[in-house]
Amino acid sequence: MVYALSWSLVAAVFVGWSLLVWAVHALATWSLNSAGALTGGTEPGSLLSLPAWLADWVPLDVVGALGDLVAWLGPWVDATLSAAPALATGLTVLSWVLWGLVSLLLVLLGAGLHGLIALWRRRAPTLVAGSAA
Repeated sequence: MVYALSWSLVAAVFVGWSLLVWAVHALATWSLNSAGALTGGTEPGSLLSLPAWLADWVPLDVVGALGDLVAWLGPWVDATLSAAPALATGLTVLSWVLWGLVSLLLVLLGAGLHGLIALWRRRAPTLVAGSAA
């Protein structure tokens, strides 16, 4: 019975691990594939603007420096986003490798638990039917 409980625990952790890797992979792949659609059509300066209530409180030098920073970073961000869909294939390989390594560790953990239970059962004192404990 203890063996079944230990392997059930390992199986439950394995299922949880598999679902976690699947969900993170799906979300990351979707994000990378959608990132290419974000490029183009928008001016980098239009992505960042201060709200009207805050514009009165921020000095014009800071607003100008912020606009220059966005204009300087704009082409780099655009190039990075357009290259993002190509990273999805590498992410898939990385996900499978990571899933496989951790799954192997989980099986080894289950085997270790199995061995510890066997060792514990061998060393546990057996009760004699006529003795009072």
